[in-house]
Amino acid sequence: MNTPIMNFKHVSYLWDETKATALKGNEVDLLIYRSNILGADLRITNYGGGNTSCKTMELDPLTKESVEVMWIKGSGGDIGTMTRSGLAGLYVEKLRSLKGIYRGLKFEDEMVGLFNHCIYDLDSKAPSIDTPLHGFLPFKHIDHLHPDAAIAIAASKDGEKITQELWKGTIAWVPWQRPGFDLGLKLKEALDNNPGIRGIMLGGHGLFTWADTAYECYINSLEVIEMASAYLEANYGKKRPVFGGEKVKSLSPDQRKSQAAKLAPILRGLASSEKRMVGTFSDSDVVLQFVNSHDLTKLAPMGTSCPDHFLRTKISPLVLELAADADLSDTDGLKEKIGASFQAYREMYANYYQKHKHPNSPAMRDPNPVVILWPGVGLFSFAKDKQTSRVASEFYINAINVMRGAEAVSEYVSLPLQEAFDIEYWLLEEAKLSRMPKEKPLSRKIALITGSAGGIGKGIAEKFVQEGACVILTDIDQGRLDGTLAEFEKKYGKDAVLGSKLDVTDKETIAEAIQATCLKFGGIDIIVNNAGISISKAFEDHTDQDWARLNDILVMGQYQVSKAGVPLMKQQGLGGDIINIVSKNALVAGPKNVAYGTSKAAQLHMSRLMAAELAEDKIRVNVVNPDAVIENSNIWEGGWAENRAKAYGIEVKDLPQYYANRTLLKESVKVNDIADAAFAFVGGLLSKTTGNMLNVDGGLAAAFPR
Repeated sequence: MNTPIMNFKHVSYLWDETKATALKGNEVDLLIYRSNILGADLRITNYGGGNTSCKTMELDPLTKESVEVMWIKGSGGDIGTMTRSGLAGLYVEKLRSLKGIYRGLKFEDEMVGLFNHCIYDLDSKAPSIDTPLHGFLPFKHIDHLHPDAAIAIAASKDGEKITQELWKGTIAWVPWQRPGFDLGLKLKEALDNNPGIRGIMLGGHGLFTWADTAYECYINSLEVIEMASAYLEANYGKKRPVFGGEKVKSLSPDQRKSQAAKLAPILRGLASSEKRMVGTFSDSDVVLQFVNSHDLTKLAPMGTSCPDHFLRTKISPLVLELAADADLSDTDGLKEKIGASFQAYREMYANYYQKHKHPNSPAMRDPNPVVILWPGVGLFSFAKDKQTSRVASEFYINAINVMRGAEAVSEYVSLPLQEAFDIEYWLLEEAKLSRMPKEKPLSRKIALITGSAGGIGKGIAEKFVQEGACVILTDIDQGRLDGTLAEFEKKYGKDAVLGSKLDVTDKETIAEAIQATCLKFGGIDIIVNNAGISISKAFEDHTDQDWARLNDILVMGQYQVSKAGVPLMKQQGLGGDIINIVSKNALVAGPKNVAYGTSKAAQLHMSRLMAAELAEDKIRVNVVNPDAVIENSNIWEGGWAENRAKAYGIEVKDLPQYYANRTLLKESVKVNDIADAAFAFVGGLLSKTTGNMLNVDGGLAAAFPR
C-alpha cells in the first residue's frame, strides 16, 4: 500500500491503490488515472489547464523494433476528464530529431505542423504546443500544472529568489517565455545545468514536476504544491492585510443574490452587443475578499499572468462603479450608466488591439468584457455557453488567488501587454478556435419551461437541450422534478440544466425560479408555458372550483409566468420567444369540455394579444396546439381518460387508437412531435413569425384556423 510521504492540507490526495494496482503494467492507463485525479482538484489545475505525459516502449508497426513513445494530452483537452482518445502518441526519437531543423524563435509556429510527422498512434489527438516541453525531458512521467500557489510565486517580483530559497535549489527557474519548441529546449538546459532537481518553475506560468513512476510523479507534484501553499499561508496578513484590507462591506448573502439577479439581465444584454452570451455569478469568499478590497483598483487593471487565465478571461475585468445596495428599479438609467462603462471598456480593448497587433494578426475579437466585478456583491462572467462562462469565472478566481499570494510574499507582476496580446492573438490559438464545432441552433439561448418534469414539457426540454439551449426545468411536483433533473444532469451535464420548483399559481415560486435562472445563466430568452391540467365534465356538472382552477393554472399561469419573464427580455434588449402550449380545444367545441375549452381559448387569444403588444421589443409569441398526446402525460390522471372515453362511448384502452383514427393522417401524436413544433418556432427558420399557431393534431378539419 502506497503511503504519501507527507500529510496534505492544501491539495487532495486522491490516489486509490486498489484502482492503480488494477492498471499496473499499463503505463498509459496509469497516466490517464493520474491525470484525472490531478484534474479533479481545482487548486492543482483548472478545466483545460495543464498537461501530463508518460513515455513507454512500444513495438514499431513497420520495423517491429522496440521504440520509445511519448503519450501526452492532446490539443484542447482536459486532464480531469481525459480518456485514451484525448492522448497524442509520438515517437520520442523523431520528436527530438526536430532540433536539427529548428530555425529559431521567429519560426516557432512551423514546428507544430511537424509534430504530425512524429505521430506513432494513428488515432492520436492533435499534438499540443506543450509537446516539446515534455519531449526533451528524459523522465517517464511528467506533470505540467497550473496550481494557484505555484503561479503566485512564479508571478511575483521575487519569484526566482523565493523558488531557490523555498525548495533549496531542487526546483529550477526558467524565466517567462511563450510555450513552444524553444521553451522545451530551455527546460532541458535547466535540467542539464541543475542535475538532480525535482522540477522547474516557469516564470509567470506554472510548474513542471516528474518521476519515473506514475505514483512518484503524482506525489512529487502534490508535495511541491503543498510546500508552495503552506509558504503562502504563513505569509498572508504578515506584511500587510490581504489585498490591503476591506474597503467595501459585502451585502448579506440574500441581498447579494437579489441584487445580482436583478442586474444580470442588463449586464448580459450589454455583454451581448456582438453575440449573445450566457452568464455565471459567483459571490464566494475569495471573490468578495478581492472585490471589496483597497487593492482592487490597483490589481484589477493589471490583468492576469498565466496564459491559461487570460485566454479565457480577457486581459482584465470590468469593475462596476455602482454601490452594492443601489436602487436597481430604474433600468433605463442603469443601462445608460453601465453602458458607458462597457463602451469605455470596448474602446480600451480596441486600443489594446491596435497598439499591439501585427500585420498578420487575426481580426479583433469581441471587445466586450468577459469578467465583471461588483464590489459588495460578486463576480459575473459572460461567454458563449454556460461551461465557458463558468470556466472563465473559475479561472479568474484562480487569478485572484495568484494575486493574493504574490502580494503576500512579494509584489504581483502581470505579463507585459505585448506578450499577452501575442498569446491571445497567436495564429495557433486562432487555428484552434477555427476547429471548434459549429454551434447548435439554440446555443447561447436560455429557456424556462413550465411543467417540464414529464410529458410534453419534458420532451420540449430535452429537445431544446439537445439543440444547445440551457434549460430551466420547473414543476409543481418536487419529487418528479428531482428525478428529471438528475436524469438530465447525467445525460447532458450540470451546465445544461437547472431545476426549480414552480407553481404557476404562486407568484413567489415564479419569482424564485426567475432569480435562480438569472443567477445561474444571466437571463432568459425563451419561455414555454406548458403547465396545465384537464377537467372533463358535462356542462351542468362543472363547479365554480373547476372553473377557477382551470383558469388559474391555464390562463393566469400563462399570464403570470410571462409577466415575470418579459421584463428580463426587455432589459437584455435581445428580443425573445414565448411559446404557449395550448390545445386544439381552443378551436374545437368538443363534448363535456366547456371549462377546459374556454380556458384554452383564453390562452390562445391572450397569445395573440401578447404578440401584438410585445413585437416592438422583438419578443415573439407563438402557439402550439397539440391534441391527444397520451404518452408520459399527467393529463390522463384524475378521471380525465375515463370521462373522455365515456364522452366518446368507448373504453379507456381504446382511446389512443380512437384519437389516431379520427385524424386525417390516421396518426397518433407523440411528445416528440410537440417538441419539434416548439423548436420550429425558436430554431431560427421562423424568426419573423409571431402571433401564429401550429396545430399538431394529426389533422383535424374542425381545428383548421381558416
